[in-house]
Amino acid sequence: MSPISVSLDQLRKYNVPGPRYTSYPPATHFTEAFEPSPPTAHAPRPLSLYFHLPFCATQCLYCGCTNIVTGDTSKSAEYLGYLEREMKLRKAQAAEGSEVVQIQLGGGTPTFFQPEEIEQLGALIRTHYAMAGTTEAGVEIDPRSLTPEKAKALQRAGFNRASLGVQDTCGKVQQTVARIQPLDMIADCCRWLRGNGMESINFDLIYGLPNQTVESFNRTLDEVLLFSPDRFAIYSYAHIPWVKPFQKAFEDCLPDAETKLRLLQLTIEKLTDEGYVYIGMDHFAKPDDAMAQALAHGTLQRNFQGYSTHKGVDIHAFGMSAISHINGTYQQNQKELAAYYAPLDEGCLPILRGYAMTAEDQIRYAAIMHIMCNLFIDYAKLSNEIGIDFADYFKAEIASLDDLEADGLVRRAPDGLHVTPLGRLFVRIVAMRFDAYLQGEQPKGRYSQTV
Repeated sequence: MSPISVSLDQLRKYNVPGPRYTSYPPATHFTEAFEPSPPTAHAPRPLSLYFHLPFCATQCLYCGCTNIVTGDTSKSAEYLGYLEREMKLRKAQAAEGSEVVQIQLGGGTPTFFQPEEIEQLGALIRTHYAMAGTTEAGVEIDPRSLTPEKAKALQRAGFNRASLGVQDTCGKVQQTVARIQPLDMIADCCRWLRGNGMESINFDLIYGLPNQTVESFNRTLDEVLLFSPDRFAIYSYAHIPWVKPFQKAFEDCLPDAETKLRLLQLTIEKLTDEGYVYIGMDHFAKPDDAMAQALAHGTLQRNFQGYSTHKGVDIHAFGMSAISHINGTYQQNQKELAAYYAPLDEGCLPILRGYAMTAEDQIRYAAIMHIMCNLFIDYAKLSNEIGIDFADYFKAEIASLDDLEADGLVRRAPDGLHVTPLGRLFVRIVAMRFDAYLQGEQPKGRYSQTV
């Protein structure tokens, strides 16, 4: 793929609030009135398992995740026991013959868990769920918490992909956000992980952090490129002091909106110039990486962990705040630890809220996922897939794309809709035109900015 250039004027124009489409409808439509239906017989489906491991030894000041800061390492052992209880209950929602094709550990800090606990979790997963012949198993890692012993434990537990939370290599930025991790530490982590069977290593970076400048982030990109990670996930910093009050401490150090747009422009142009494929939104991958291959072969999917290489899976999610997507329903677990434990003590799933997709939701979900993941809608093929005349059903939405086509974001043809390489930068904008819940709605304040 050739390098992508983007103008600041385009970034400014399309920097508006909008859903991230990790679900459809977005999680803002989930309700506590939701009651999960009893398991019903259905055909076996491939499964993706997500485990939210919430504990962190310290609080990183940029973080907006659902986490628990503690120095008590016994917390993880207790939590592991509750995960097993949830697995016993949740597996009843999987049809007989369903096999796991994907596993992901997120957090929090999954590597807060001790080596023996990591291996125990791997064993529990395989006790309660059948594995497919090939399983992609990934883990999010705080470099400060990884040890050679934990890297070995991850391999023994069956993990073959890792995502390192690097965020920024500038010392001043690291100090401001309370996450000090020298380059030597990153190098050690990469060596331990590669030496213990990790087939793919992703680096997470964040642009828009306090004290970040275009010059400092350019150095960060130069430094991390020396490690040649297989993938990058480069996220926009979300400043949410009303949710995370500790973020107020550095409000006067945040880059202005213009600088933040320049940081994004720098990132896209530099990484694509280095040969990385721009997957869409936050993700970049080497051309031979599984994620780039999934984009090329039409098997990419989006879920609450971002882009995934497997489409057509049911997601069974475990742990506090985790969101499952099973047979057309979303189910989100309780967000507080005590509230998560209490139903499991009674032998019940710890569901806080959820949503059952309607037939209309299913149709629009298919359209939006094709845009977000395939960057192309073949009208005839998708019509056959979902049982409608796509071009007729969505004629108003297709007609509404005049401005996006004029700006070079999409190309309409008689047989389908194409998102252009430039349009990948603004793919949420394209998808929003097919979102029934945004028609007549002003999304300001409910969603993150699209850039």
